Amino acid sequence: QVQLVESGGGLVQAGGSLRLSCAASGRTFSNNYVMGWFRQAPGKEREPLSAIRESNSTPYYADYVKGRFTITRDNAKNTVYLQMNSLKPEDTAVYYCAVDAKRGVGISPRSSDYDYWGQGTQVTVSA
Repeated sequence: QVQLVESGGGLVQAGGSLRLSCAASGRTFSNNYVMGWFRQAPGKEREPLSAIRESNSTPYYADYVKGRFTITRDNAKNTVYLQMNSLKPEDTAVYYCAVDAKRGVGISPRSSDYDYWGQGTQVTVSA
């Protein structure tokens, strides 16, 4: 069984920064697997933010976070990070970490392609 544990969420003022972490445990993946971040605001669908392969090849970023969010990964720790800068009130949501263990090439932004999910961490940005 796979466990994904997110941390680093909280309350921040607009313009501030937060760094989210997600540690994976319980299973070893062998095929250059993808770790990604999604978020879901109240009343809205879950949306993709960013994702990165184990090989640390070019990450995926959704247009609405490009230039503000940066994803990095420490494979030795099975951990992925999301540095979020210039936060806006509309960034308020529950942020989820996910793993796509099936895809051998490319990065999918579709939540349905991800096999494992963390419990989520709340990010609240005040105006």
